[in-house]
Amino acid sequence: MAAKKGGLGRGLEALFNENATDDKGVVTLRLTEIEPNRNQPRADFDENSLSELAESIQKHGLIQPIVVRPTSSGAYQIVAGERRWRACRMAGLIEVPVVIKELDDRNYFEVALVENLQREDLNPVEEAQGYRTLVEAYGLTQEQVAESVGKSRSAVTNALRLLNLSEAALEALKNGEITAGHARAILAADSDTLAAEMLKAAQNGASVRELEAMAKKKIKLERATPPAAKNNFYSEVEISLKNELGRKVDIKSKGKGKGTITIEFYGEEELADFARKLAGE
Repeated sequence: MAAKKGGLGRGLEALFNENATDDKGVVTLRLTEIEPNRNQPRADFDENSLSELAESIQKHGLIQPIVVRPTSSGAYQIVAGERRWRACRMAGLIEVPVVIKELDDRNYFEVALVENLQREDLNPVEEAQGYRTLVEAYGLTQEQVAESVGKSRSAVTNALRLLNLSEAALEALKNGEITAGHARAILAADSDTLAAEMLKAAQNGASVRELEAMAKKKIKLERATPPAAKNNFYSEVEISLKNELGRKVDIKSKGKGKGTITIEFYGEEELADFARKLAGE
């Protein structure tokens, strides 16, 4: 696979460069010896695209080897190239060229994620879920994830934010009914009702700017009909926390000096940062 310059984290770039231009280390395995990666970031494979690739493979053979790693059962697990493997099965191939790599679970997942990112095979939801796996399953910080996959920290953070969407919005984003730009606009909605309205509008063809205009219009209406006055002390604390944390904060009174504080956060790492700030560390 031809890697894009500067698009890989250190350590992973060597793997792709090694396999990009020559046949060094290429061996042949039977398709029955190879098994897919059940936890790979990409979940959806377009059948029409697979059929076209299968036809090409029937005519010209498999040009790019599949990258695999050995398993304890004696089989080989796909690290990069599951789409090619599926197309080879459709084309009726018995054997395929592969490059065998010894990879631990974390590097295995990183390589699979990067390979899909480089090919732009992942939808925004799959990409975000891949980053979350690196954070939650392998204990990486967002900064480490960014370095690993060759992205900026802000790109990783913004991708993870998408996972805060409603199930309906996530499904729409996954299916290509809305874009990541639409999704970020919907995330800025201050209520579930408005978010649902914005999602419907996006699915009906509204632009990102039109969604943003919907949100602004809602704010304008709310200002024209102000809610019951909030306790001044609560308002001052709310403003102070917003300035300190840089995130939306909402304080609601339940009467008799009781109430709730709601603080938005995007990812476990950011939550830990907030906790440290609240603890005065």
